[in-house]
Amino acid sequence: MRRTLSADAMRLAIPALSLTILLAAVFWLQPRAMSYVGLNLLFNLAVPIALATIAQMLIMSVNDLDLSMGTFVSFVACVTATFLREAPLVGMLILFGVVVVYAGLGVVIHLRNLPSIVVSLGMSFVWAGLAVLLLPAPGGQAPDWVRALMTMKPPVAPMAIVASILIAIVAHFVVMRSSLGVLIRGVGGNQRSVERAGWSVVGARAAAYGLAGVFAVLAGVALVGLTTSADANIALRYTLLSIAGVILGGGEFIGGRVSPIGAVIGALTLTLAGSFLSFLRISPDWQIGAQGAILIIVLALRLLLNRLEKREKRR
Repeated sequence: MRRTLSADAMRLAIPALSLTILLAAVFWLQPRAMSYVGLNLLFNLAVPIALATIAQMLIMSVNDLDLSMGTFVSFVACVTATFLREAPLVGMLILFGVVVVYAGLGVVIHLRNLPSIVVSLGMSFVWAGLAVLLLPAPGGQAPDWVRALMTMKPPVAPMAIVASILIAIVAHFVVMRSSLGVLIRGVGGNQRSVERAGWSVVGARAAAYGLAGVFAVLAGVALVGLTTSADANIALRYTLLSIAGVILGGGEFIGGRVSPIGAVIGALTLTLAGSFLSFLRISPDWQIGAQGAILIIVLALRLLLNRLEKREKRR
């Protein structure tokens, strides 16, 4: 038991250490960033990325992968900037409907034994097409309440940091502490044991996909609140960023091994890397490269950690 706790703590320590080192480098190169305004600029887009990362984490907790995350968040952003502002009731119904669709995808994937990668890749074209129909060109406007919420200025820390902490706490409670979260992770860890215990695997997968849809919807709404408008391609990078955030935070593709707190820290690290390079006016191509380099370094550290764990078990 002590070894398990130690291993989990180490998995969480690696993304926390990477974030700390990167933040220290930022402060060393740009001392002005060590302020309320500076932190707000660095972590400006952390909230939508963190929400999308939690959504991807829920999908990965049942051993699936969602390649439509970016296009889905873009579609939600388009709905938010159009229907949710001009016709709030219609907008809410649309967003509720797409969450139901997400839950239904989990059911279909399980019952038909379909590869989640193929299904989600197909759905990415559906969400992209719907987004283009809503906004053929960049436009729309964020609802006033969304804009006001995302631009709040808490007294102690910027809204992005406060909201990220709240997201991590809520996600940790739902995934790690609630009975539903235990069931979802059980499906990813040992599906046969869940079936033998009398639990519905179909229901658990539907719940995982439905919760992922909720967090992804929140990501799209938050993104519009920050950018004030929308675009059919506004969040295409979120697919890879969300997967990278989960892995960076200690999650794995199989086995139901995920860490909500680590996932949020991973999202913050990737956001910081991108924001800092943008702050220095470096090309977006280099930003992607820097985020990839961080991911590779962390994965190398985790590989070393796994080898050390295996040696301890052999002893």
